[in-house]
Amino acid sequence: GPSGCGKTTTLRLVAGLDCLSKGSIAIDGVLVSSPTYFMPPEKRGVGIVFQDYALFPHMTVYENVAFGLYGSPKAAITKRVGELLALVGLASAGQKYPHEMSGGQKQRVALARALAPAPKVMLLDEPFSNLDAELRAALRSETKEILRESGATVILVTHDQEEAFSLSDRVGLLSGGKLEQVGTPYEIYHHPASRFVADFVG
Repeated sequence: GPSGCGKTTTLRLVAGLDCLSKGSIAIDGVLVSSPTYFMPPEKRGVGIVFQDYALFPHMTVYENVAFGLYGSPKAAITKRVGELLALVGLASAGQKYPHEMSGGQKQRVALARALAPAPKVMLLDEPFSNLDAELRAALRSETKEILRESGATVILVTHDQEEAFSLSDRVGLLSGGKLEQVGTPYEIYHHPASRFVADFVG
């Protein structure tokens, strides 16, 4: 959807960073939010990748990815971080710091960190918007493969139709806080439900 239509707000509500005033949110059939009930973010089984990656600058790549695993046995943490860094193509970068990395590498670290606790739902908030066009296209297909392998359900927020259509199984088009249409990329493009949808997807 276009800027200001409610995409990031929706993501924040699912993550538990904001509270609902009406309606409800359930993840995997379990109520996590309503006007009278609020499950804390850390109990929701949600991973989130922000637009600016939000990596901890004073921690190594390894420590960033391990962050959500503290409390697990050390051997299990080492194994899981190793698997994830290999999955995102950064197996040898564990001892680097975020400032030593490119935008694309930071994005992959943020992805690995969000995947570490094996979330039920991954939330991606315009994760490619800070990258140049060429890198964006390459990272898009890489990210799609990484997320398919992880098996997590993913909600991606974007204002870029090409991004939405190339990454998604289902697309929801938001306008002014309301869902205009939900369907496959094919349905949205070939059978728009309103003038707004037709205009927006060109």
